[in-house]
Amino acid sequence: MRIAISGAHRTGKTTLIEDLLRFLPRHTPVAEPYYLLEEEGHQIAEMPSLEDFEAQLERSIESVAENRENRIFDRCPADILAYLITHREAQGFDLDLWLPRVRRAMERLDLIVFVPIEHPDRVPALESDRAGMRRRVHQELRDIVLEDRWGFGVEALEVFGKEEERVRQVLARVRRGK
Repeated sequence: MRIAISGAHRTGKTTLIEDLLRFLPRHTPVAEPYYLLEEEGHQIAEMPSLEDFEAQLERSIESVAENRENRIFDRCPADILAYLITHREAQGFDLDLWLPRVRRAMERLDLIVFVPIEHPDRVPALESDRAGMRRRVHQELRDIVLEDRWGFGVEALEVFGKEEERVRQVLARVRRGK
């Protein structure tokens, strides 16, 4: 099964992946595109540029397109799209150019687990501009993944609660799908 864990920054995605791997030992984690690019020598600004996010989108598409089973992806192309369309320079992003490639990659996923910003927020307060961006990304990603804005057709599961409850929700869905 190929599972992507999606959500805005600082929602507990990486923690959820680490917890899931204890119960899904045949699965291999795939780091988020930002870190994969860093490992490959790409320099990304603290506040990524439009080009930095496009590089992340390219890397995310490549990762998901690899022909390997039993993967858990920390982010998927939908995540990066949400950052691109909320970026302060979003008018410079050509969504129509990227959408067919994103669609092909997304269709290779079996499940997207959406990790929302919860109320009350589990993350300590962020600077106001970053908190605003985080909320905008959250709303866009919710629409892309849960409402299937572009018809990717990938099953999505929204998880809630403490870490162990989120794990239980994902495992229940994974076991049902086997």
